[in-house]
Amino acid sequence: MAFKSIQAGRAFALLAALFLVAFGIAVVQLSLDQQRVIDATSRLQDQTVPEIIRFQRLARNLEQLRQEGERIFAVSSHTSRQQSMFVVTLIASHPSILEHPGAALLARETEQFLGDVVRQAASDDHRTATRYDEWQRLAARLGMQVDDVSVQGINLANNDLQVATGAMKLARYKLMIALLLVGVFLLVFMVLVRRHLIYPLQRINHALSTLSADRPAPEFKQSTMLEIQAVEESISEHHALLIQNEETRLALEKLANKDGLTGLTNRRHFMQSAEVELQRAQRYRRPVTVAMADLDFFKKLNDTYGHAAGDAMLRAFADLVQDTLRQSDLVCRYGGEEFAFLFPEIGPAETEKLAERLRTRCDAMEVPLPDGRSVKATVSIGLADASECPIEIALKRADEALYEAKRLGRNRVVLSGPLPEPAVDSEPDTRTASLF
Repeated sequence: MAFKSIQAGRAFALLAALFLVAFGIAVVQLSLDQQRVIDATSRLQDQTVPEIIRFQRLARNLEQLRQEGERIFAVSSHTSRQQSMFVVTLIASHPSILEHPGAALLARETEQFLGDVVRQAASDDHRTATRYDEWQRLAARLGMQVDDVSVQGINLANNDLQVATGAMKLARYKLMIALLLVGVFLLVFMVLVRRHLIYPLQRINHALSTLSADRPAPEFKQSTMLEIQAVEESISEHHALLIQNEETRLALEKLANKDGLTGLTNRRHFMQSAEVELQRAQRYRRPVTVAMADLDFFKKLNDTYGHAAGDAMLRAFADLVQDTLRQSDLVCRYGGEEFAFLFPEIGPAETEKLAERLRTRCDAMEVPLPDGRSVKATVSIGLADASECPIEIALKRADEALYEAKRLGRNRVVLSGPLPEPAVDSEPDTRTASLF
């Protein structure tokens, strides 16, 4: 799913705002449901309960009215009947009965009926007994009225309880929805954080831990967070800077290790490399030879044709050396018109042939000058075996051989003689002789 680039703070602020709006709506709905429960409870307490009590009182009065009627038919004393009739009159005029139209009508009818019964009983008890069947029907109506009143009271409570129960159930569902909303928000939040922050940061950490100039530039997936994009762009720029620094370092190292005029290795780097190669050859007892070369009459060439001609000759000789020698051979501009060589894996005899070929090619070389003239130069070379001595001693012996080549007339290759044998004391050991 593609997203436009957005700032992380703005993205999570928008997400939090959406959550707060949704959660706020849920809280408001829960508050409304809670208010409905409170209203239903208050109505039940302030209105319904008093109304139920009124219905209970009404039902109790109607039931007592029925009982007093039964008592009128049950007793035989006129006085007792008068007392019961008095109670009936009081009950029929009770406010709880008068407030209920149906109960008031039935109470007046009962009062009139029982009053007639009492008056008739005063003159004829036999006739009173004959009206008991009518009383049974009227008593049944009273009982039904009692049941109706009780049911009305119960219904009043049921209605309020149903309202409160419904509001509580609705609140429970809304609470579950609110909790589900919180869970979904947390899940979405974790997924977004993991996808758009944690994973990119892990990739950035891996890229930083493996960032190197000798490795390709790290590739990042398109991120939606501007901050992540900025960090990834900085890493790419840093990698480009590392490559640039490495190229600069190599260039500086090359300048530090190379002779600026001829492009050959300079003396310092040659001595370091020659020392390593010489130690390797001596460790494994492999042949190795060193040489010193010097261009003949180079000062005269400079004085005659100028230093530009001398520089051209030095560059031409350096090119000739690189074209003639092997890739494994080490060569440097030792100083001025003097050059040093190290030939690994070959002894003095083979090296002499290689040096002779270099001398011959140098003798035949003509170096053109910018003014149209050309110059020539010869080279004298001294060789020395370096398989059993340090590099300094080997180069000193090669330099001595070079001076010998100069003394013999220049333009030649001279091989240094073998190392002198160490001095041995020829006097007899007197202490040993004295033992015999």
